Amino acid sequence: MTSTAGLWLAVVLSGAYHGLNPGMGWPLAVSAALMEQRQSALWRALAALAGGHFVAMLGVLLPFALMTILVDYQREIRIGAALIVIAMGLYIAITRRHPRFLARVPPSRLALWSFLVALAHGAALMLVPIYLGLCGLDELDTGHRAVSEIMGSNGLLVLAVAAVHTGAMMLGGGALAFAVYRWLGLQFLSRSWFNLEMVWALSLILVGVLGLWAAI
Repeated sequence: MTSTAGLWLAVVLSGAYHGLNPGMGWPLAVSAALMEQRQSALWRALAALAGGHFVAMLGVLLPFALMTILVDYQREIRIGAALIVIAMGLYIAITRRHPRFLARVPPSRLALWSFLVALAHGAALMLVPIYLGLCGLDELDTGHRAVSEIMGSNGLLVLAVAAVHTGAMMLGGGALAFAVYRWLGLQFLSRSWFNLEMVWALSLILVGVLGLWAAI
C-alpha cells in the first residue's frame, strides 16, 4: 500500500511540476488572455494545453498497457523504460536546446503544441516507469491471467494515470497562470523566474534511476 501510494503521489507531483514549468505552456495561456483582454481566454487556452498533454500521456502509455508480453518480461521492460528516461534526461542536460520544429507551431494551435512538447521534452516518457510500477505485475499469475483482462485493467490504469497527472498539471500551471494574469503581471516572469531546463533534465534522470532501482 505504501509503495502504491508513493507511486500515485509521484504521478500527482510530476503533474504539478509539469504545470509549473513554463516550458509546458502556461505563459501562452496568460498571453492569450492578455491579448483578448478576457479571462475566459485563459481557461480556453489552459483547456487546450491540458487536452494536448493528456493525449500525449495516452500516446506513450497505451502501447505499454497493450503489450501482452509485459507479464513475462516485465522486469526487462521496466529496466529498458528506465534507461530510456535516463538517456532522455542526459540528452536534454547536454544539448540544452528546444526542438526547432516546436517554434513552427502557432500559438493558435495550443493543443497540438502541448502534445508535441510533452513528447519532445519527455514529459510523457517520465510517467512510464511510474506506470509500470503501478501495474503490480509481480503479483500476476501468468498462467491463468487472461489477455483481455490484462489489457482491460491496464487500459483503465493508463486513463487514470493520465487523467490524474494532467489534472495536477492544470492545477499547478493554471493557478500560476491565473496569478500572473490577475496580480503578478508579466514582470514576474522576467524578475522572478529561472531556467528550468537543467532541473527538467535532472528530474528525468532521477525518475529513470528510481524506476531502474525498483525494477532491479
